[in-house]
Amino acid sequence: MVAPYGSWKSPITADVIVSETSRFGGLALDGEDVYWVESRPAEAGRYIIVRRTPEGRTEDMTPVPFNVRTRVHEYGGGAFVVSGGTIYFSNFADQRLYCHKPGRTPYPITPDAPLRYADGIFDRRRNRLICVCEDHTDVESEAVNSLSTVRLSHTPDVQVLVSGGDFYASPRLSPDGAQLAWLTWNHPNMPWDGCELWVGEVKEDGSIGQTVKVAGGQDESIFQPEWSPDGVLHFVSDRTGWWNLYRRSDGGIEPLRQVEAEFGRAQWLFGMSTYAFESANRIICTYNERGTWHLGNINTTTGKFERIETPYSEISFLRCGSGCAVFYAGSPTTPESIVRLDLATRQTQVLRHSSNVVIDDGYLSVPQAIEFPTENGFTAYAFCYPPQNCGYTPRSSERPPLIVVSHGGPTGATSTAFDLKIQYLTSRGIAVLDVNYGGSTGYGRAYRQRLNGQWGTVDVDDCVNGVRYLASLGAVDEGRTAIRGGSAGGYTTLCALTFRDTFKAGASYYGVSDLEALVHDTHKFESRYLDNLIGPYPEQRNRYREKSPIHFTDRLSCPLIFLYGLEDKVVPPNQAELMVEALRAKGMPVAYLAFEGEQHGFRRAENIKRALEAELYFYARVFGFALADSVEPVRIENL
Repeated sequence: MVAPYGSWKSPITADVIVSETSRFGGLALDGEDVYWVESRPAEAGRYIIVRRTPEGRTEDMTPVPFNVRTRVHEYGGGAFVVSGGTIYFSNFADQRLYCHKPGRTPYPITPDAPLRYADGIFDRRRNRLICVCEDHTDVESEAVNSLSTVRLSHTPDVQVLVSGGDFYASPRLSPDGAQLAWLTWNHPNMPWDGCELWVGEVKEDGSIGQTVKVAGGQDESIFQPEWSPDGVLHFVSDRTGWWNLYRRSDGGIEPLRQVEAEFGRAQWLFGMSTYAFESANRIICTYNERGTWHLGNINTTTGKFERIETPYSEISFLRCGSGCAVFYAGSPTTPESIVRLDLATRQTQVLRHSSNVVIDDGYLSVPQAIEFPTENGFTAYAFCYPPQNCGYTPRSSERPPLIVVSHGGPTGATSTAFDLKIQYLTSRGIAVLDVNYGGSTGYGRAYRQRLNGQWGTVDVDDCVNGVRYLASLGAVDEGRTAIRGGSAGGYTTLCALTFRDTFKAGASYYGVSDLEALVHDTHKFESRYLDNLIGPYPEQRNRYREKSPIHFTDRLSCPLIFLYGLEDKVVPPNQAELMVEALRAKGMPVAYLAFEGEQHGFRRAENIKRALEAELYFYARVFGFALADSVEPVRIENL
């Protein structure tokens, strides 16, 4: 059937996305059992722990009303530990740690106090947990972070083990329990800017004795310290400009593999893992080359590296058991899944799909990795998704509208992993360009640091030049281009619409409009993030104002839709409300949707559905195409 772009009917509806799709959190192995965290959008976004036995039986472990989420750093991660079938987890409502023994009701093991916990490990020798603790007792001051111990008894007992740094992560005990490794960093650094790896002696009474810094510093990022089964400390470092794998030996620090590839990630979440030990002399690892993740095998004795071929382009949260590896994985045409790899046969088995949706390949757009020139002679990277729907043919004279996606972080990355929200657009005849702008991870430290002092400029340049590149190929309609993004990607979106004239519309999901307000309102983890991205505050206050879209609404000349959660502590909703008021007063087309009960990112099924349909409706009205499906209208003022 011949029909205009944007008006194609698609089986990928908002109802299908929210009813059949979940999100995964942490992943753990306990003997032969596999445990993971899984979201339930239909249960108000509750996160639960699920277990899968070797026989293939899957069961929900955490009962209603428990919600397995920690708010350490607000982004969380590392919300549970499992040992011998007993689960220890953080409950979102009160942020206390709970113990859940098989067949029993979970009970709290930490006091009812303004404390948060993450990234825990089980200290079997001393019957305790060691975890990151974030203390919010003094509401007038910044939260205090430490490594703390939690005694496993019915009498809550939390003791500080290591303190003095602004941030801590990745406590890891040596196999004999005699040494503890951890990461720490201080303002204004983020962990991917520079952090330190320390090791301390664990004394008989459980306290930390002599300590030594192993690696890291202001300009070296360390990721995921791990002890091998025979007690050798390993870690990932970007000391050469790429996150590569190293180990500590009697002769100092030695590399296991030095290549222009990333064996680490930006540590936005706790509990992330890119490698694991199958045995003392065998590491299974993941690594990123130009935006695509691969799987590899390293023999720690010979140093031999071998690539393991898989059908996946995104691999994360890798864990190893005897003869197997378990990880999250996705490809351009398959949703994120929990996958078990038999290391002997190299056969993969899907243990759980994040989505039960089965979509005919004729409706799926396969991303194309592209490179294009950008400012100052640099190259930028993106994934391009052309419109695809087997039931429709476009009019020969028409080119498709384009939505440019600016990912969050901004020190994050997009990938080619299957994304129903992108396919929701492409299957209706809308092209999508998902940009890994300067500052993204996966392309080395130098590419990551292109954003330093240039946030709101380099990222916008790369998004704009991506549009120009596609338009030069005749692949898109340059007169119908929009940009969308969430959080930091929302800031890039607002900057692109304020300071450039390339885009004709935009959608900001909990995006930043006022950098100065963000400095005063945001949480501890990111409170000094802008020192590197913009400049020290208040010394460079003028620069903050110059790069804040809220102060330049007079330059806006295209429609905007804002979508926010009213309980967002990372980017408070007043960041949107101030800009909406300014656009309303100016007479510019604007829409604003605010969602009760949502934080930084939407988790409830009804809100995810409403946001998806509202954004599509907005584009249809602005770009003048008719929707094939009936959706609830959005009030667009001044249109």
